[in-house]
Amino acid sequence: QLQLVESGGGLVQPGGSLRLSCTAPGFTLDDYSIGWFRQAPGKEREGVSCINKSGSMRNYLDAVKGRFTISRGNAENMVYLQLNSLKPEDTGVYYCAASQFYPVSFWQDEYEYDHWGQGIQVTVSS
Repeated sequence: QLQLVESGGGLVQPGGSLRLSCTAPGFTLDDYSIGWFRQAPGKEREGVSCINKSGSMRNYLDAVKGRFTISRGNAENMVYLQLNSLKPEDTGVYYCAASQFYPVSFWQDEYEYDHWGQGIQVTVSS
């Protein structure tokens, strides 16, 4: 059973940066498209970004375009989400999720993903 593990969260001041990592011990992540989602307190979970298996296609939530970057580190069996110019509204629990397909038009639909990590907290506050 594929299990995803997130790391790299924490507390950061507005304008700061974090890099989140997602890995799957015992599995090869480039066999999957990977999505990043987040859930703020009192809000529904939303899709933040998605990358296909080869890394040639990427999608972003409008609110994070130009600030967040998703990438693959295949040698490390990792998918990264670089978070720059963080804002308080970026606060939430961030999850990575895996799909055997690339959900082109529906990448923000969590039902397109079969496997989920436990989530990691990102807090942006002064």
